[in-house]
Amino acid sequence: MHVDPIRLFVTGGTFDKEYNLITGQLYFRDTHLPEIFELGRCNLPINIRTLMMVDSLEMTDADREIIVQNCRTAEEANILITHGTDTMVETAQYLAKGALDKTIVLTGAMIPYKFGSSDGFFNLGNALAFVQALPKGVYVAMNGRAFEWDNVCKNRKTGMFEALR
Repeated sequence: MHVDPIRLFVTGGTFDKEYNLITGQLYFRDTHLPEIFELGRCNLPINIRTLMMVDSLEMTDADREIIVQNCRTAEEANILITHGTDTMVETAQYLAKGALDKTIVLTGAMIPYKFGSSDGFFNLGNALAFVQALPKGVYVAMNGRAFEWDNVCKNRKTGMFEALR
């Protein structure tokens, strides 16, 4: 069975943060995605490109425009974006306004992958399935669910994503 290639854009977020044992600070070095795909024995045709490594609270509209432009020019029709959870919904809204004729799924993690107990591994696996199965549009994939861009919010009390209606 033919599998269409997936373009994966890395933007940073908790997913890819490292922990400094001495200072206790979180920081970025490089994406962990190749390691995760190897551990998960993933054999999908995935083309990874790091666009930026920023905390989503520091993401600007200029950063979001970079994401939209890269999605627009990507050859692949299925696009997965790793993103920080704090402003993931805002970026999904920005992408939806771009009216791209592609399936775009954003996912992230509440706990850094390097902590060993991250939800990122689970969210990434789900997002890979969703990007292959969902119709064209923009989605947020978190907590085992896929939400349409205009029907999702992050519940800051529970740390879970949920439908608005």
